[in-house]
Amino acid sequence: MISEALQLFSLSSYLLDFVFYYPLFMAYLWMIGGIYYYFHWERKEGRAVDDPPELEDAPFVSILIPCFNEEDNVRETVHWAHAQEYPDFEVIAINDGSSDRTGEILEELRATHERLRVIHHGSNQGKAVGLRMGALAAKGEVLVCIDGDALLDPHATTWIARHFVEGPRVGAVTGNPRIRTRSTLLGKVQVGEFSAIIGLIKRTQRIYGRVFTVSGVVTGIRKAALHRIGYWSTDMVTEDIDVSWALQRDHWDVRYEPRALCWILMPETLKGLWSQRLRWAQGGVEVLLKYGSSLLNWRRRRMWGVLLEHSLSLIWSYLMMATIVLWALGFFVVLPESVRVVSLLPEWYGVLLGFTCLLQFAVSLAIDGRYEGGLGRYYYWMVWYPIAFWMINMLTTVVAVPKALLRRRGRRAVWVSPDRGLKPT
Repeated sequence: MISEALQLFSLSSYLLDFVFYYPLFMAYLWMIGGIYYYFHWERKEGRAVDDPPELEDAPFVSILIPCFNEEDNVRETVHWAHAQEYPDFEVIAINDGSSDRTGEILEELRATHERLRVIHHGSNQGKAVGLRMGALAAKGEVLVCIDGDALLDPHATTWIARHFVEGPRVGAVTGNPRIRTRSTLLGKVQVGEFSAIIGLIKRTQRIYGRVFTVSGVVTGIRKAALHRIGYWSTDMVTEDIDVSWALQRDHWDVRYEPRALCWILMPETLKGLWSQRLRWAQGGVEVLLKYGSSLLNWRRRRMWGVLLEHSLSLIWSYLMMATIVLWALGFFVVLPESVRVVSLLPEWYGVLLGFTCLLQFAVSLAIDGRYEGGLGRYYYWMVWYPIAFWMINMLTTVVAVPKALLRRRGRRAVWVSPDRGLKPT
């Protein structure tokens, strides 16, 4: 009986091939999708970031800024929000029970900024509640949601609003976050990640169907679409992923606008990066559990690409973890040849992965270099991405699945102040 089981388990060699070739396949898929997206939409229009189109009927826009303990950043964020070169907008800051001087600073700013409105919560209710209160108080039909430490490019609102004007079925538009914290290796690698990885992924997902998630740090949302889906869920650890799936499940279109730039702070310590990626991974598993089965309906087939991609990434993480465990066990016990992993050191496939990663960043550099200069100086650091970030993303996914399964449903997700890195001067 045991020998038969081991013979069946010899199929693991095919699974190990999946571990090594799946990232390669996805990398080339993202490159091809990004290039197609660029030539089909971006290059054809040919407009620069500071040259947005004229909107014949510019809708009133409400810029929502949910804040929790942002005394070091909120002045700058509110200033850049008010610097929008857009005809008609308001800014609503939601102070979600901050324990620092965020509330006081917002009141000071309200006295000097006539477009600013401030909402105060008596206690920490969570970002989703803050956004919901801001949306209910908003005068605009189009909402632009940014974080309390984000700097919104002056033309970002125009680039986002044009999609709602041109597409009546557009429910959300995700912008293009750019990294401000670049003083450490982790910061430099994330600069490349957000352009070479995340930017290409969003472009590709727009080609084959739906977007996995809008960016929580800069997103435009149609208020009517929000009302249909019941606004943001208050019990999900990542409200941005949840609202993305909920909108697309309701047949709203979610678009990507690479010229809607927003400058953000990111973790530059391993502890901060781990916490952030674990939250992202857990949020992805939670939406899969919440919406996965309902997306198998033929009417929601455009979500199948994202559903399959996310499911395969979970499988890859666990198979990669199993590969590492089998390699480690080989030092202590004699394993059957069919399951023995001799080495984890990169061989020819390691060289191929490194080459692919650099090629991917080169493709992205050619595309995103139009929107942010100087990206070439971070080219060298991307060689570390497969080693460091793939391992972190794999481990956080392995941990996130049981966390999501065991998390009590209906429990409100509240703010936890993240690692913001070393803020540039």
